[in-house]
Amino acid sequence: MALVVFLIACVVRRRLDNRNAVFSDDLWQRWFQVFSKMKSGGELPALTGVLLVLVPALLSALAIYTLKTFQWQVIAYVLETFVLVLLMGVPGWRHSLESYAQAWQRGDMQAAWHHIRECLPARERDTASTPELMHLALSKAMLLTVFRRYFLVAFGYVVGGVGLAVFVRGLVALTEQWPNLDVRAKYATLAEWVSWIPVRVLSITFGIAGDLSGWLREVRPTIMSPGKTTEDILIESANAALSGYALDPGKFSAVHPDEWTRFGGRSLRAVRDLLSRSMLVWICGLALLVIAGIV
Repeated sequence: MALVVFLIACVVRRRLDNRNAVFSDDLWQRWFQVFSKMKSGGELPALTGVLLVLVPALLSALAIYTLKTFQWQVIAYVLETFVLVLLMGVPGWRHSLESYAQAWQRGDMQAAWHHIRECLPARERDTASTPELMHLALSKAMLLTVFRRYFLVAFGYVVGGVGLAVFVRGLVALTEQWPNLDVRAKYATLAEWVSWIPVRVLSITFGIAGDLSGWLREVRPTIMSPGKTTEDILIESANAALSGYALDPGKFSAVHPDEWTRFGGRSLRAVRDLLSRSMLVWICGLALLVIAGIV
């Protein structure tokens, strides 16, 4: 039944993304702000954020366990689907990416920048000084966002159920929504730890869903390196698994100078297709686990 729940959640979530609806970041932000304002004078310790994430994780796990104990499986599955729909999703990105691709095709890089500026992390906005750097920053942000809001949640759900899925998604929310900017760095370290295995599984999936020979040649020797961050692994793996210099604007412009204005849209489509195929591989893997009786 886990496979059916996850499939329904993915379908519903994709439809909501297209309508730019139901974004869980707002819920996390309000949840964190309520408790961060309870203490006057001084900042709350970093452990407080982790505890605030543990509370909904434990409550959701307890609710599912209680419902299944009393043989209310249907309600439990509906609740699991609802929670997964809330946890996943990247609403707003589709419109921004479409506008960005259209501006790129017109050659209006300034307009392209304004369309995706809010999608980039603050640290990346000042470094995207050229079209090439801007596009790489956007690609990296898109890969990281989809990984955290789809693949990381899926991994947590399969391994530990809804409770673990809520917890890992909450850690990501801490790195983005916690009111104290200085404390976010500590939460980012925790998010890197919980992402260590899932991002490497996704990297391998990129090889399966894309150019396996390129992935084996460029990524496989360094995939287990402890110094690699989640962002590094995602962008390097996607670049190796994609053909046609989809994530190498410098080489693309040198080989296909006449098609430069189409590079932005073509590159984004290639990345989205790779992510979609990778999710299909994960769904097939989950189906095999269900058939084997492991999940």
